[in-house]
Amino acid sequence: MHLAVDRRGLPMSILLTPGQAGDNPHLLPLLEAICVRRDGPGRPRKRPDRVIADKAYSHPSTRGALRRRGIAFTSPEREDQIERRRAKGSRGGRPPAFDPDIYAGRNVVERCFNRLKQFRGLATRYTKRAAYFRAELTIAATILWLRTDLQDTA
Repeated sequence: MHLAVDRRGLPMSILLTPGQAGDNPHLLPLLEAICVRRDGPGRPRKRPDRVIADKAYSHPSTRGALRRRGIAFTSPEREDQIERRRAKGSRGGRPPAFDPDIYAGRNVVERCFNRLKQFRGLATRYTKRAAYFRAELTIAATILWLRTDLQDTA
C-alpha cells in the first residue's frame, strides 16, 4: 500500500500494489492521483509543493522527474547510491540536498498508517481481494476525513 497524505496526516491518494513490487516506480502514479479542488474557479491542484519520502523512493530518476515538475523532494540517499556516486569521483556530481529538519515531518505518513490500522479489517488483512481491501481503505480514509472535519468545526 502506497499512501500520500497532507500536512495534517489525512490520506489524499492510496495506491495498492502487489507485495513484491518495488516502491519507487509507484511514486509518480501516486502523485498523479492527487486532486485538490480550488475554492474559486480554475482547475484542481495536482502538484504538491514538496514530497517527503523514505529511502525506498530515493532513486535518481525519481529525483529528476520531480525536479522537472518543479516539486521539491526530501529523501535520504541510499548507501549504494552514495557509494556509486563516490566511485565515479568528480563525474559523480554533488550529493542531493537533504534537510533533516524537513525530513522529520515524514512521521505524518507513519501516523496516518497507524490511524488506518485502527480499523480491524485493515490491520488484520482479512480481505483477500484487492478490490475489497481498496474499498475498506476508502471507507477508513473517509472516516478519518470526517473525524477531522468534525473536530475542526467543534
